[in-house]
Amino acid sequence: MEQKLIVSGSPHIREDVSIPKIMYSVVFALLPALLGSVYFFGLRALFITAVAAASALGTEALYQKVMKRPLTVRDGSALITGMLLAYNLPVSSPLWLPLVGSFFAIFVAKQLFGGLGYNFINPALAGRAFLTASWPSIMTGGWTPPLRGTISGIQSLTITRLGLDTITSATPLSLTREAMRVLTDPGSAQGQVELARNALQQLNQGGTLKNLFFGGVGGCLGETSAVLLLLGAAFLLIRGYIDWRIPLSYLAAVALLTGALYPLGVTRVTPLFHLLAGGLILGAFFMATDMVTSPVTPRGRWVFGIGCGIITVLIRVWGGYPEGVSYSILLMNVFTPLIDRMTRPKKFGEARR
Repeated sequence: MEQKLIVSGSPHIREDVSIPKIMYSVVFALLPALLGSVYFFGLRALFITAVAAASALGTEALYQKVMKRPLTVRDGSALITGMLLAYNLPVSSPLWLPLVGSFFAIFVAKQLFGGLGYNFINPALAGRAFLTASWPSIMTGGWTPPLRGTISGIQSLTITRLGLDTITSATPLSLTREAMRVLTDPGSAQGQVELARNALQQLNQGGTLKNLFFGGVGGCLGETSAVLLLLGAAFLLIRGYIDWRIPLSYLAAVALLTGALYPLGVTRVTPLFHLLAGGLILGAFFMATDMVTSPVTPRGRWVFGIGCGIITVLIRVWGGYPEGVSYSILLMNVFTPLIDRMTRPKKFGEARR
């Protein structure tokens, strides 16, 4: 029997992956961290997330209706933006804060640039940066203590004398920054110096690292439990929805740099502390890997992750904020087109320039 060769146009390899399928898989991967935030901070964490998500969905639907564009609120991208923005807020935030932040993230950082696929920076991080610049006292101070779990072994009296109210009102990174300020200030009293050294030593102990891994420390809603974030990240990695190069290079850069600075005394907390504290896990797996704002080339993703790691360490150690994850990703988002251009693979048969 004669067989016919059928020739068709590209693409020749097809998958059943769609934008809604990917987006709702990310939503599913974020749910463990959401449940953890409710466990550690109470139902207010759920209310803040709901307000942020509703604002994101409503803003996108209203803008597209006014501009007479196809409605895309069902694809899940706006929902992810709202959830990620909420994960970057303290639980003590007034409910209007996630409302305003999601509006800015969707309207300014996403829709004004053309919608999904055209935004050049991560919308959720843009919303967080806007809120931090507009209301810094809410975004960087007045942390609410978790209902379950504290930073093990550090007494409130120690933190009070260092200049913070209580241990439960400080994040681990803000405590680190305050202790380092005392140590590097020539005018610090000897008693304050001893208290700062004691606080930093206890931050490196196993009890503190355990709380950072499982949760129960002061911080933003979605960054307190590393294990719950890693659980969702593992799901996305297995499904192939995020590339392992960016989070691996990001975390490795932070670990290597802080590992080099720790013996020199530039930073007094271990690389493991830097990996678990703050929003590094959340940023490395769920925001730096954004398909729209991260490089598409394999080599470019290595460059992107390493750049994020370097900027994060620079801000944490020498910058004005105790945390640098958000700004590091936003800065590298800006360089993504250049990174893609510089790391573009050579076509088969193309002559070297």
